[in-house]
Amino acid sequence: MPLKHYGVLAARAVDRRREGASDSPHYQVHLQDGGGTNFRAAINVQSQQSPSELLYLADDNFRHPALGLLPGPGSGWTQLPSGPGRANLDFIRGNLFDPAAMRLLPPNAEGPDNDLADLLDHYVLRAIADPEAGLYVFGERWGPEPGKADKIFGFSPGNGVHDVHMNQGNSTAFRGDDGVWQDGGLLLRFPGADRWVAVFLAFQSQAWHTDDATGHSIAGAGPRPGPGELPLRILAAMVNPAGPAPEAESVLLLNASAEAADLTGWRIADRLKNSCPVPAGRLAAGAVLTVPVADGVQLGNSGGVITLLDPQGLKVHGASYTADQASQEGWTLTF
Repeated sequence: MPLKHYGVLAARAVDRRREGASDSPHYQVHLQDGGGTNFRAAINVQSQQSPSELLYLADDNFRHPALGLLPGPGSGWTQLPSGPGRANLDFIRGNLFDPAAMRLLPPNAEGPDNDLADLLDHYVLRAIADPEAGLYVFGERWGPEPGKADKIFGFSPGNGVHDVHMNQGNSTAFRGDDGVWQDGGLLLRFPGADRWVAVFLAFQSQAWHTDDATGHSIAGAGPRPGPGELPLRILAAMVNPAGPAPEAESVLLLNASAEAADLTGWRIADRLKNSCPVPAGRLAAGAVLTVPVADGVQLGNSGGVITLLDPQGLKVHGASYTADQASQEGWTLTF
C-alpha cells in the first residue's frame, strides 16, 4: 500500500548532521517551522540493498508548475492526498527532471565535493546561513512522539520526515511502500537570489516504468534510459498561441535516431492524463513533426506538463513549463 502520511514540510533549516558508516546512513537536517515546532528530516544517502550508491540529480535553477502550488514558507507540515494537480512529486508522471541525467554518488568519501553528503552540505549549509532561505521536504511524516526526544538533535517531542526519495517501483522487500504521486524530494528556496534548488534521489533497484494505480514496477518495461538513448522526444510546444480561444496548441516531436520511427499508437498527455493520438505514420530519421493537441488535452497558460507515451502507454519522454514561461503569447517553448 502507498505511504500513509505523505506530504511536505515547509520550514527553515537550523542545523545538520552527517552520519558515518552504518546499515543505512542518513543526512540529518534539523528544521523549525514558523511556529517554532521542531522537525528532523532523515535523508537517505545509501541504499540497504546492493548496489548501495544512490542516484541523484541536483538542479540549481529549478522551475516547475508545482512550485506555484506549495504551501506558504514556514507553514510546517501539509498532508498531500495522492493525485496530479497538487504540489505532490512524482518522478515519472510529474516531469520534474530528465531521469537520464541522474548520476551516482557514494554516501561518504575522503576528500571534498565527492560524495552525496558533500552535495547536500553545499545547499543545506547555505540555507542554514541565510535567514531568508526556506526548505520544502517531501516524504512521509512520523510523530509527534510525546515524551520521546529526537535521537539526533535532542528536541522533544520527536517529530520529522523520512522517505525523502523516490517511493515507487521498489524491489520486493519495499514493494509495500509503492504509490503514485508520493515521491520524496528536497526543494530549497533562496529569495535573495530569486532561485529554487531541487535535489532528487532514487535507489538503483527502483524501476522507472510503474503502474498508474499501484506504483508497482511494470514487468518487461525496460530500464531507465541513459543520456542520448531516447529516439523520440518532445522538442518544443506552442502552449499560448496568438489570437482568441480556442487556441491551436501543438507539440513538436523529434526523431533523434538514425532510423525512421513508426508513430502508430503513440499519444501526447497533459498533467491530468488527458491524452490525444500522435498522427500515425513513419517519421524519418532526424525529422520533426508538429502534433496538434485535441481530445481535451490542455496546455494551460498557468503552467503544465507534457508527456509522450508509447503504444503500450509507457512514458518515453516528458517536459514541463511554468506560468512565467507561458506568459508570452505566440512564442514557442523549447525543452
